[in-house]
Amino acid sequence: MPVQRRIRRVKTVQIETNSPIHRSGQVLEPGNWQEYDPFLLLMEDIFERGTFDFHPHRGIETVTYVIDGQLEHFDSKAGHGTLGPGDVQWMTAGRGVIHKEDPARGSTVHSLQLWINLPKEKKMTEPRYQNLKAEDMPIRQEDGALIRVFSGSSQGVKAPTLNHVPVTMVEMILEPGASVVQDLPGSYNGFFYILEGSGTFGADKTEGKAGQVLFLSRAENEPESEITVIAKEKLRVLLYAGEPVNEPVVAYGPFVMNTQEEIRQAIRDYQEGKFAE
Repeated sequence: MPVQRRIRRVKTVQIETNSPIHRSGQVLEPGNWQEYDPFLLLMEDIFERGTFDFHPHRGIETVTYVIDGQLEHFDSKAGHGTLGPGDVQWMTAGRGVIHKEDPARGSTVHSLQLWINLPKEKKMTEPRYQNLKAEDMPIRQEDGALIRVFSGSSQGVKAPTLNHVPVTMVEMILEPGASVVQDLPGSYNGFFYILEGSGTFGADKTEGKAGQVLFLSRAENEPESEITVIAKEKLRVLLYAGEPVNEPVVAYGPFVMNTQEEIRQAIRDYQEGKFAE
């Protein structure tokens, strides 16, 4: 029998105003590398055009989920694209990209951006982009429930998304009273983030509501695990879970490597124009 996961901690995300055109909240704050491994941070942003300019990344993957609005993307490798509500961009920065995300003219974007650590042997991998349109992703349907699989699997429904680090990312939309059981390898570390509504989560039926992040209990010594979700009100929630990397993390702005020397090299490479090659 798979072990039943519990919720070990609940946190309410505080949205703060950074400027007249940008508000944000830390779903996963940077610095708690071991607790969140393989995830580095998750930011919730509500922003208008001109908030973010071109900037580099190395050593990570970014996973951007658009809650609302039209988000345009420009970069040094893959050109230009647009994401709408419910779409995801899975960017592997690897050895280096320079990119910018900007709302379309007249649009305010509400988004979540997750950073996933890459293991040492993948830090300098070739960059790639996967644009995961909501309508193209595999769906698992239950009574009163729809589970959209952006990465990994849900009860045998698998996404074609390519992963360097094994990650399950699913969006659950449940009608009041509906329930679903999500399967996860016991080794995965993960969390829920509730976008709308409320429900109970895990073996102890921990209550959660919109704007809260719920951290899963660990089950490292078990091959398989499950987590149960029951909707009280209509519920829209994202589950992120992945295989911990278990390596040292040295972060400097948009660069995440294993050593200080690798950070210094990343800065040199960026200054010398190697990210745009």
